[in-house]
Amino acid sequence: MQRSRGRRVAGWTLWGVVIVLVLAVGGTLAWTQIGVLAAEEGPLSEAQADPDITIRDAPEGIVIAPAAGGSDTGLVFVPGAKVDPWAYVAVLRDTAAAGTTVVITRPWLNLAFFDPRGLDAFTSAAPEVDEWSVGGHSLGGVRACQLTEDAAALVLFASYCSTDLSGTDLAVLSLSGSEDGLSTPAKIADARHLLPATADLVEIDGASHASFGDYGPQNGDGTPTISDDEMHETVTDLLAGFLER
Repeated sequence: MQRSRGRRVAGWTLWGVVIVLVLAVGGTLAWTQIGVLAAEEGPLSEAQADPDITIRDAPEGIVIAPAAGGSDTGLVFVPGAKVDPWAYVAVLRDTAAAGTTVVITRPWLNLAFFDPRGLDAFTSAAPEVDEWSVGGHSLGGVRACQLTEDAAALVLFASYCSTDLSGTDLAVLSLSGSEDGLSTPAKIADARHLLPATADLVEIDGASHASFGDYGPQNGDGTPTISDDEMHETVTDLLAGFLER
């Protein structure tokens, strides 16, 4: 009797563990698909109508290239958590028009830390490009820091590394916002020691966390005082100078 009762208790315990795991996995999957921040239609439509670039929806990601062709530099860009990848097309379009092919990735489950793919999974979208940089926004930037082994440079939008790159000679451009309520100036400063001493850190006056994409306001963020057009122009100018070097 005691043995039979012990088996029943063990069986109930096992089923309890299975149910908890199923609920946890199901809840996580549901959370990754709910509340994804969509790309704003206006800026995206303007970018899609730009004659100076081509936009291709490829298996590797969204590929933005100069319409004139001949690009030999590229940027793989990882979106922020639960942000539609198309929300970054407008802010990166002029970078592509200036001659850098951009591949915006589609992170698995809308979260970069669930995506184990290496840099070559995205650079294959443009095999003609000789030199690749990697970058990302927010959580996408954290992931980009982990993909720098085969990259020429790193670009961070409102982000910081959890990976120690301080001992490398990697070229780094870190752009942040004075009004960012998520990747705050204090958090950026606290993680500064993980970047090379030569890293360029630029705080954009009036920019919030969501200023680095076109997806509308974001919970917990500050209020931007810079216009979208001015933000796009500022990011383009800073990126152009960095990538040319």
